[in-house]
Amino acid sequence: MTLGFFPTPMHELKTLSKMFSGYRVFIKRDDLNGLATGGNKVRKLEYLLQDALEKGHDTVITAGAQQSNHCRLTAAACAKVGLKCHLVLGGQEPEQHEGNLLLSGLFGAKIHFTGDNRKGEDMQLIAEQIRKEGANPYLIPYGGSTEIGALGYSDAMLEMKSQMKETGQWMDYIVFASSSGGTHAGLLAGRELHQLNSKLIGISIDKDETNGHSLETIIADLYRSVMGMYGIKNIKEVPGIELLRGYDKAGYGVITGNELKAIKVLAEAEGILLDPVYTARAFYGMMDLMDRKELKPNSNVLFLHTGGLPAIFHYSKELNQKKNAG
Repeated sequence: MTLGFFPTPMHELKTLSKMFSGYRVFIKRDDLNGLATGGNKVRKLEYLLQDALEKGHDTVITAGAQQSNHCRLTAAACAKVGLKCHLVLGGQEPEQHEGNLLLSGLFGAKIHFTGDNRKGEDMQLIAEQIRKEGANPYLIPYGGSTEIGALGYSDAMLEMKSQMKETGQWMDYIVFASSSGGTHAGLLAGRELHQLNSKLIGISIDKDETNGHSLETIIADLYRSVMGMYGIKNIKEVPGIELLRGYDKAGYGVITGNELKAIKVLAEAEGILLDPVYTARAFYGMMDLMDRKELKPNSNVLFLHTGGLPAIFHYSKELNQKKNAG
């Protein structure tokens, strides 16, 4: 199933590279893959919705925070292929829908607000309710992070390898936001399967566990499952899960001066927008690593832009306050 436009662009950030002596900085634009303002979930949904349709489902249920990029893209993808969509979102319904929440409704999703439960704790309850109404729901976990969804980023690693080969620019590091584990696990699997030497650095976005499991555990389990789908079984050790947690201390969706700095730097240097929750936190982490020379000198550093543009408009008040304060 094709939901987006691939391959997405990969190019050097020439102005930014001049700002960080000893590094050439590149970007992979998965925010430009064409569906509903783009984002990394499109690659996952190509596999997930194909699976749903092949199994005869007529409805998709998934979950997340109210500004979930995954939920927005799931709603858009379901609209495109003719599936009904139910979104199970944390918190209480706001008086005004903004950002991703506004777009999810525009794509026709039925939205259920579930208080403190923002990681899919109430999905089974919603599924039982709509089964009684005659629906045949397909459940997609928080973030679309299953072994099926993670296949999208195994493919992405092959795409990046082809682009590196074509340009002759091989990446020493690939830095990205890591939150629900599917993108991270898919990249790890793709690196092994397609024999790339790039070091993968995930920047943790959310310090909370998911249904009692740490992100490291989720990534490792998904990696084993993805490799198993390729016929590689009984993996005991998962190679090189690098997940940097120092940047998530403020908590999920809390905008600090770090995120504001990242948004401002990239916007003013390259005319590219980050989102406040995911990519700004990860981009700040990458800048901090280069500032502190934690990455080896004279290396190529690739930032995987996983999208999230609509959240900027939800957080406009916070962004303006911090800009004025600074």
